[in-house]
Amino acid sequence: MATRKSPAKTTSQSNTSREELLKFYREMLLIRRFEEKAGQLYGMGLIGGFCHLYIGQEAVVVGLEAAAEEGDKRITSYRDHGHMLACGMDPKGVMAELTGRAGGYSRGKGGSMHMFSKERHFYGGHGIVGAQVPIGAGLAFADKYLGNGRVTFTYFGDGAANQGQVYETYNMAQLWELPVIFVIENNQYAMGTAVKRSTRSPNLWERGAAYGIAGEEVDGMDVLAVKAAGEKAVAYCRAGKGPYILEVMTYRYRGHSMSDPAKYRSREEVQKIREERDAIEHVRELILQGTHATEDELKEIDKEIKAIVNAAAEFARESPEPSVDELFTDIYAEAANG
Repeated sequence: MATRKSPAKTTSQSNTSREELLKFYREMLLIRRFEEKAGQLYGMGLIGGFCHLYIGQEAVVVGLEAAAEEGDKRITSYRDHGHMLACGMDPKGVMAELTGRAGGYSRGKGGSMHMFSKERHFYGGHGIVGAQVPIGAGLAFADKYLGNGRVTFTYFGDGAANQGQVYETYNMAQLWELPVIFVIENNQYAMGTAVKRSTRSPNLWERGAAYGIAGEEVDGMDVLAVKAAGEKAVAYCRAGKGPYILEVMTYRYRGHSMSDPAKYRSREEVQKIREERDAIEHVRELILQGTHATEDELKEIDKEIKAIVNAAAEFARESPEPSVDELFTDIYAEAANG
């Protein structure tokens, strides 16, 4: 039976090395700068369709990737660029896909919401709310069947947490003791609807109790807390105990998508989170307080990250549009011989 636990919180560096703190800083900063550039390209008309930015939520995926091992899988919704970068996908390929170019991960056919990487075990952003949750359980089922010790991180938001297929998946995952970590990225707003207006039970992770699924709430603006909770969840799943739920409390600074003016919340609210709770600034302070790096060294990292992002944008601009022949590729899988 699931039991209530306090949110995992930590600002301690006792078990965190200089190298790890700098790694977290680099990875979160890469996501932040990449998304800022994507927003610019969208405004210039170089990215079409929907574009959902991850700005503010960087600690969630960076912390959980720190708890993952090679071969573990991940699947998420349409707010997916940060997940791709955190699991090691090339920023050039991600940006080229955003702009619908042949050099993109889905060869320009998927755009912002639909790209994949078999090499990095990234099974996609998915545009239908909550649809990735049963697919994530399916990935975990395959791993259990193969007995390979892998786990699957299945990400979805607070809005998707109200979808019926989520609870059908909870039941099946617990029944079959699947090695899947359900990650609820609770960024406080389902599109334009605050959690308190959309759900009567605000502690979303506790809904797993009906199925006997263990879980906890985590401070998603603290990458160290997310990593610690992720390691606990991963160990639980690898031990064959079944699924685990992590409700990671985070916050997005931009609207639901680039077309959302976000008038359902005040500028003061967003600014307060930026000033008091920003995940990147938190790690930056830990680095400076622990004398792991100087201000100038951190500025140099920022400069390097901006160069990587600018190179990705240039690659996307130079990459050609997909040919007409691409309309007929990737429709059917090639049958294996024998």
